[in-house]
This record gives sequence, structure tokens and C-alpha cells, in this order.
Amino acid sequence: MYKGITLSASLMCVNWLELKTQLKDLEANYIDYLHIDIIDGLFAPDFTMGSSITNLVNKKCCLKSDFHLMAEEPSRLYNAFNFRKVDRLTIHQEACRNLHRDIVNIKKNYCEVGVALCPGTNIETLEYIIEDVNVVLLMTVDPGYMGQPLVPQVLKKIQKVVNLRREFSLDFNIAVDGNVSIENIPKMIECGADTLVLGTSSLFKDNQTISQSVADIHSAIDLVK
Repeated sequence: MYKGITLSASLMCVNWLELKTQLKDLEANYIDYLHIDIIDGLFAPDFTMGSSITNLVNKKCCLKSDFHLMAEEPSRLYNAFNFRKVDRLTIHQEACRNLHRDIVNIKKNYCEVGVALCPGTNIETLEYIIEDVNVVLLMTVDPGYMGQPLVPQVLKKIQKVVNLRREFSLDFNIAVDGNVSIENIPKMIECGADTLVLGTSSLFKDNQTISQSVADIHSAIDLVK
């Protein structure tokens, strides 16, 4: 955590040929979470790591894991993954027929729980489950491929979730995921985001080390008054 901002590194954006080294670099730079995207090809048009890979990474890496299931009816997948009590599991409002049941199940049997919203999903869908979650994750791009441009309207959505949190006197985290770039970080934090999912636009860059990228991220956070 840096100045109250939680940093979560996107596993799908690592250099897989340098995975061991990059995981050590993330630990050395005090990254808070390893963000693990699980995409099933149905909810979003892509496929990512399966349980055999992510369970191995979760076992070998000292970071807490921040699982993000972009999958239809994600409850069918829970038992394939080795969730630890310190981890987080975030599921999509749009993907669950019974969102409240799934949230209660995760909290009771697995780990901390979050709910994610796509850019076009109204925050009013959160009202009846908001008191049960540890994090609200706002997609700032449409889910699927990395490297997409920011959907700017989501910045106003962040502010609305902040207001909802204040209205209910809650303390859940507000995470942003998608083009969390050096340029966008200050705007996102100013709107109320306190958890950043970091990928190719800020943390994993071909032309610099992770330590250099983290220094740039810290500088971007420092710009916020």
C-alpha cells in the first residue's frame, strides 16, 4: 500500500518467460495483491490461465491473490482454485443469477469477496448486496483483452460508488481495472478509487523494470492533493 492506495498487479500482463523474476520483483516492491483474471470465453471474448497454473503461482508467490472471475455462473469454478482466507475473490454482477447467494457462499467458505461491474452496468444493482462485500471493482474498460482505452464515463461511476459507501457508512474498497495508466491514476484516485489493478499501461512495460514502473506509479499517486 502506498499513501492509502492498494496496488494489485495483473498476472495476465506479466512476461511469462520471466515469471519467477517478476514475481520476486513485485514482492520486493511491496505490491499488495496479485490480480488473477479468470476468463472463460463466454462472459468475455478471451481465455486466460486455468486453475493448474494459478494454483501453482498462488502457492509459490508470497503476495495475497486477488481473483477476478470473468465467467458465467462462476460458482461452478470455485472448487478448482486454492483460495486462501487472505485472498479476495471478485465475481461479476452480470454473470450471476443469484448474486447474493454467491457472495454469502464465498464469504462463508472461501475468502474475502468482491463484486465487479462492467462499464455499462448501473450501480443501483449494488444496493442490496453492498453491505456484504469487501471490494467493489469497477471495470474501466469492457472486460476481455488487455490494452483497451479507458471508458471515461466510469470516472463518474467511481464517485457514485463513493457516495453509496458514505450513505451506508461502509468501508469496502473501490477498485478500478482497465487502462490504469500513469496518466489516468491521478484522475481515478481523485474520483475515489483506492485500489488500482496495474497492467501494461503502468506496471509491466517492455522498456523499464518493475522497480522503475513502481516509482512512476508512486509519483502519479503523489500528484493527488
